[in-house]
Amino acid sequence: MEKDAATLSRRTFLKGSLAGLAVAGVASSGSLYGCSPKQETASEEVVEDLIVWGQCHVNCGGRCIFQYHVKDGKIVYVESDNKGDAEGIQARACLRGRSIRRWINHPDRLQYPMKRVGKRGEAKFERISWDEAIDTIVEKLKHTIDTYGNEAVAIKHDNGNFSITSGTMARLMNSCGGFLDFYNNYSTANMVEGIRYTFGPDAGPGNPVYASSLSEALNSDLLVMFGNNPAETRMGGANSTRWLSQIRQKGVEILHIDPRMSESVSGHPDEWQPIRTGTDAALVAALVHEIIVDGKADMDFLNTYCVGFNEDTMPESAKGKNKSYYDYIMGTGYDMVEKTPEWAEPITCIPAARIREIAKKLENAQAPYIAQGWSSQRHSNGEMTTRAICMLPMVLGKVGKPGTNTGLREANPIAPVSFVPSLENPVKTSISCYEWVNAIDHGPEMTTLHDGVRGADKLSTGIKFLWVFANNCLTNQHGDINGTHDVLVDDTKCEFIVVIDTVLTDSAKYADILLPDAMRAEHENLDTNGYAEWYTGVNYGMPAQSPAFEAKFNYDINAAIAEKMGVGEVFTEGRTNEQWIEHMYGKALEADSELPDLETLKAEGFYKREMAPVVGLEEFIKDPAANPLSTPSGKIEVYSESLQEIADTWDLEERDVILPIPAFDPGREGYTDLNEEYPLLCSGYHFKGRTHSSFGFMEIIKQCNTQQVWINPIDAEARGIEHGEIVAVRSPHGEVRIEARVTPRVIPGVVCIPEGAWHDADMDGDRIDHGGCVNTLLMPNPTPLAKANPSHSIIVQVSKA
Repeated sequence: MEKDAATLSRRTFLKGSLAGLAVAGVASSGSLYGCSPKQETASEEVVEDLIVWGQCHVNCGGRCIFQYHVKDGKIVYVESDNKGDAEGIQARACLRGRSIRRWINHPDRLQYPMKRVGKRGEAKFERISWDEAIDTIVEKLKHTIDTYGNEAVAIKHDNGNFSITSGTMARLMNSCGGFLDFYNNYSTANMVEGIRYTFGPDAGPGNPVYASSLSEALNSDLLVMFGNNPAETRMGGANSTRWLSQIRQKGVEILHIDPRMSESVSGHPDEWQPIRTGTDAALVAALVHEIIVDGKADMDFLNTYCVGFNEDTMPESAKGKNKSYYDYIMGTGYDMVEKTPEWAEPITCIPAARIREIAKKLENAQAPYIAQGWSSQRHSNGEMTTRAICMLPMVLGKVGKPGTNTGLREANPIAPVSFVPSLENPVKTSISCYEWVNAIDHGPEMTTLHDGVRGADKLSTGIKFLWVFANNCLTNQHGDINGTHDVLVDDTKCEFIVVIDTVLTDSAKYADILLPDAMRAEHENLDTNGYAEWYTGVNYGMPAQSPAFEAKFNYDINAAIAEKMGVGEVFTEGRTNEQWIEHMYGKALEADSELPDLETLKAEGFYKREMAPVVGLEEFIKDPAANPLSTPSGKIEVYSESLQEIADTWDLEERDVILPIPAFDPGREGYTDLNEEYPLLCSGYHFKGRTHSSFGFMEIIKQCNTQQVWINPIDAEARGIEHGEIVAVRSPHGEVRIEARVTPRVIPGVVCIPEGAWHDADMDGDRIDHGGCVNTLLMPNPTPLAKANPSHSIIVQVSKA
């Protein structure tokens, strides 16, 4: 079928009638485009309006549906999903997402291929042709592989753009002999590495075998959220915010444990339990202590399903050594300190009486749904924190039953369509996603036992060639921006950096070749529903307008490079972007007969299907012998022999702590590091005005969502700081200037800065960041086990600027 025939239909819109335009979005045709005839009656004036279905592709997890309204080849405004029941699974975009046309048509869009002409990081470029850009990349890539080997090539993982054909950089490199791979991601790395030693390596954040869907909390009588803020992190219409509202309306008691009264709590202050950032595991230890003392620990559950809670279930290697979790809690373990509420009070800043009150709520709940967001694990002690929070439902024995959860974040749905396969990587060595700066700076010194290198005992070379696509993680979203800058500007270390993006991010300033990427609204694309809501679906997006200037789609860029590298056929398999979409969707149809055929999907724009709720570990609890976990014991491992072996053999830094049980350690730059110079803790948080740094350059959004440091009135008064003043926030690693928001919605002793603001500093001068980027303040040290980002472990002082 011809494309025009497949995607065009006629609709009528009265000139100036916004109501008419709105009705068009729900007309029975449901086609990708709506067009009006030039004249319907002699008396009516009509205008043409093109409606193109698309989808938001930034990494908030929602992947909400767009309706692009197009006139004269340009998007003029954006509506969202209005098909189906408004109380059901409408994937309605947030206001941030609906501003996407301002990004697509922004005057700051990258227009042409460019090459660096100044010092790296200076953002001095000159325009070149696509031929010169591709030839230069191929020349440098061949030189790197010939000189250092494929392990010298790395890819910064992309998180700013999702489509099943967009992330094909790995496929390109695997066609060329491979690359230095990475494991985990900035969002969940500490959780991944923590829970693999509790539930097994198959667990993974959001795996619906190990976690419950949030909708299951409708069957709960107590919802406890540790650092979980869906109202800001997952704002779209078809996401967990909807369930939170329904849970509240049903009368389920809700408790949000967070240093900041987030938007998920706003309007419901009784649901907020303030806590000092980074101390969740200490609170858990005190709660478990009370549950044990009150005789409410479910010993039958713990003895049947768990290893290492008490001496009776310890593995043989650890018996008789007082190394159980019970010993740790009751003061007979490794530190000989009883974890009473009085012990936890000065750590968490939660009164002992309140801790006992929370413990009673947990004990009395018939079906407590306990979940943690991803913020609690983004600390220097994040791996143990994640394991600790999971202990609460285990000790209560409330796992695998209706209304309960395992302590992990709510489950993610399974996507019906897969990404284009990356092919097998001939290079078996990999590093943590966060360790790439060290791999540039001193790669050959990095080892398995010190740096978490996998697939080899050590790296054979440093990173010499770096791909960066839809990613602002070179600086803006990476820790210790000042130190990272110093590594990147030395082009004798990483010799060549290719950046593909839509605008000049702070990271893009470090490119040697800078290429303009086409937006998803500018080419055909296909993607699934996001991970933030419990439904499954797929969206077929058509181009709403032509690519800006000389922008090209990432797949086509990679295909051109592959052709010049002599591996064009291996990379493309003879398929264009559109043909890959057809191929991958065909595979999905073979596996899922409920999906519509491709032509129907194109005509409708998207397909959605409700999913039945899931209960984490339900099958394991029903029959643990028939459904063992992927841990060495097949059970929930409260005590992990594997972690003990790591602790005994790894070459750890002095402040790094790895323990076989989910104990509390304050972590590096935690509350025990506070001093006269840096007396406050600082935590980042996800911000409704941005998805990470996406949308962060758009002035209209910045005007509506001011970048501010939240500071309690007690801390502000002691420093003479007034609401709305510009203040200086200093850490041992950098300084930012930012507006102060004086508010009781943050606990005293802690300040909070939204992550993702665009770094704005004179890097050849004082390096003071006037953009308010929290990563300017973050230390360079990775976490002990995951070797990942400790994003919320920061010590600071705040003063008048």
